[in-house]
Amino acid sequence: MFALEFPRPTYLKTDKKPGAAREKTTPQVTPQVTPQVTPQVTRLLEVLQGEMTRGEIMKKLGLKDRMHFSKEYLTRAIDGGYVEMTIPDKPNSRFQRYRLTDKGRKSEH
Repeated sequence: MFALEFPRPTYLKTDKKPGAAREKTTPQVTPQVTPQVTPQVTRLLEVLQGEMTRGEIMKKLGLKDRMHFSKEYLTRAIDGGYVEMTIPDKPNSRFQRYRLTDKGRKSEH
């Protein structure tokens, strides 16, 4: 008769609970294709006519906080491709105006 002896297995400590399923996940390869238009951007698209200054747009929207307007309205509209600057090389120009892009004109607002 034989007796076989095997060494006791050693386990690595992990943060996972014992018996937890190990799912392989892959990171998202491409970002969401069409980001949703925020209500703020929709409002901006509704009031923007021709070329307008930041102050003119804010007045039409009834807004006074320049930082809030820039962050929540204008930057999102520009990043989304709905609005463009008339002088893109000089974003801080006092002569800067904003206008709708083709995408901005075609969007349903």
